[in-house]
Amino acid sequence: MGKNMIYFDNSATTKIEESVLQTYNAASLNYFGNPSSLHKLGLKAYELLETSRKQIAQLMGFKPYEVVFTSGGTEGNNWIIKGTAFKKREFGKHIITTSIEHPSVMNSMHQLEELGYEVTYLPVDKTGHVSASDLKDAIRDDTILVSTMAVNNEIGSIQPIHEMARVLDDYPNISYHVDGTQAIGKNIDDKFIDSRVDFYTFSGHKFHAPRGIGFIYMKSGKQLEPLMAGGGQEKNLRSGTENTPAIAAMAKALRLLKDNEAQKAEKMLKLKSELINHIEGLSNTHVFSKISDDFAPHIICFTIDGVRGETVVHTFEDRDIYISTTSACSSKKGLESSTLKAMSTPEKVATSAFRVSLDENNTEAEMKKFIKNLDQIHDHFQILN
Repeated sequence: MGKNMIYFDNSATTKIEESVLQTYNAASLNYFGNPSSLHKLGLKAYELLETSRKQIAQLMGFKPYEVVFTSGGTEGNNWIIKGTAFKKREFGKHIITTSIEHPSVMNSMHQLEELGYEVTYLPVDKTGHVSASDLKDAIRDDTILVSTMAVNNEIGSIQPIHEMARVLDDYPNISYHVDGTQAIGKNIDDKFIDSRVDFYTFSGHKFHAPRGIGFIYMKSGKQLEPLMAGGGQEKNLRSGTENTPAIAAMAKALRLLKDNEAQKAEKMLKLKSELINHIEGLSNTHVFSKISDDFAPHIICFTIDGVRGETVVHTFEDRDIYISTTSACSSKKGLESSTLKAMSTPEKVATSAFRVSLDENNTEAEMKKFIKNLDQIHDHFQILN
């Protein structure tokens, strides 16, 4: 990859921030003790661990004891969904989610269905949003959990978390989980942080922290069945020696993320708007991400009709520009977008979709270069078609 490489695949993963990597290295060298050990090296590591927990909690508006560390978004989603299902199975085996969730949610649901649980998958409208009224209609006496994403990872639609939370105000015994993986750091906390939510999932590598580290929010008084049995770390909730260097690095990354967050989000939105406005002037394209309050500022999903998404991705790659099909988790499998399918998008269009995802480090110059290459690639495929 050359120095002029353009990376527009930040929803898949982000590049670790250099100062975050320095924090990781320093913690690895200087705080190498096991936080559970009784000697002073263990105590030193434990103090760093708890300082990081307090920092993350403060930045998110949580209480420190509500923050539990995980290996990332997949583990967090699996744990909250299965841990709730197992803990509350005597009260019911019905769960509600949406038809556009991340595979870590969808496949957890499928596993629970094999164990005798029933799952209702809420539909979405043509813009990729679920309806709070559909949620209300789906609730049953044996419903124990509702699990919805905050921001869709394929098109960027922001789900009506507050509206769904108000429905669930009338059902205090139903646990509410929100996957916040794509929402953190986009200046939309006011759209998805709600006191009615019992659990949130977050993943460090989505905001310039190392891979393999994340955290969940677990509201005070709520319970989860542990999935990791062992030495009883994380207050007997998630056993396994804590990854202290990565946790300290994640706390540093979150501090950097939250600094000037509004300006960073505005910058992403400006670039997104520039790209969408340009695409809409091109023939034979579909844009699924909108410039509106109910879409995140960093994701743009669109098509060049008649050209498969992976073909476009590799064509950009040949020009040292990196984007993805609609989901990194399914792109190698050549699958059509599950979100676009749920939106009743014709298969031929859905398989042409690809995704540009931005972060605060992307520049106006990069976007202008991307648009120039987009025009060339678009015109090339129009001639071929």
